[in-house]
Amino acid sequence: MAQNKRILVTGGSGFLGSHLCARLLEAGHDVLCVDNYFTGSKENIRHLLPHPCFEMLRHDVTFPLYVEVDEIYNLACPASPIHYQHDPVQTTKTSVHGAINMLGLAKRIKAKIMQASTSEVYGDPSIHPQVESYWGNVNPIGPRACYDEGKRCAETLFFDYHRQHKLRIKVARIFNTYGPNMAINDGRVVSNFIVQALKGEDITVYGEGSQTRSFCYVDDLVEGFIRLMGTPDDFTGPMNLGNPGEFTILELAETVIRMTGSSSRIVHNPLPQDDPTQRQPDITLARQVIGWEPQTKLEDGLVKTIAFFRQTLGL
Repeated sequence: MAQNKRILVTGGSGFLGSHLCARLLEAGHDVLCVDNYFTGSKENIRHLLPHPCFEMLRHDVTFPLYVEVDEIYNLACPASPIHYQHDPVQTTKTSVHGAINMLGLAKRIKAKIMQASTSEVYGDPSIHPQVESYWGNVNPIGPRACYDEGKRCAETLFFDYHRQHKLRIKVARIFNTYGPNMAINDGRVVSNFIVQALKGEDITVYGEGSQTRSFCYVDDLVEGFIRLMGTPDDFTGPMNLGNPGEFTILELAETVIRMTGSSSRIVHNPLPQDDPTQRQPDITLARQVIGWEPQTKLEDGLVKTIAFFRQTLGL
């Protein structure tokens, strides 16, 4: 039987963090969930609070944290444009100061640490699909830069701590993920479309809707996290984790309308600045190193996600 570990999850009450906490508890580990609730929600972890191996700590990772754990998953950072552009300075601080504080903690206690990075490090990519060796095409002074460059700097810090202090690091580059526990108001395309469709409101597509995204169901992503964390110490990543199935935004809107039985109309708004035209992960590395690829088809994941939003909206 695998040894149970003490595991810290920053951003643990957020969308991804809450699913990761639940999965780690199922595996028999002690989980310390840290969150300041800027975008996370107590509702996401309420069902975990009675668990004897679960502990919740309200804390902002831009300040140092002193705890004793074996592994750290650093997920703390607002991840949707509406939230990360609300306070861009704090977003950069969360990525950069948060990484420094968690790396410092990992160094002190000799813990293994994983950084939840993002496909946004590729910017508006000039190669397609995106491979880990691609350096990206990011506007460093645009409205999305607080997130994109914050995450890029966090990766820099992780690799410098690895080279300079021999820290055991893992870096995951997450592509669009969806599922239950997404925030209603997070402005992400899947939650936006589902909420608008369930309410019978116009579905807002930016531009012509020809831009593409690849949607990974949350359970598949969490499986990728755990497998990546379990790789040998000499493997650091970065590793793309996402679903290579590519859909246009217009296709997603039409699918959501059909699956919700909605009477919503599709309306077109201007494209936001620096909005990527293409997003598709090359997951060759994940297949080779951790034997991972997504198992959940888009429509199967949408069934569960739509059910979650129906319940949340009381419909």
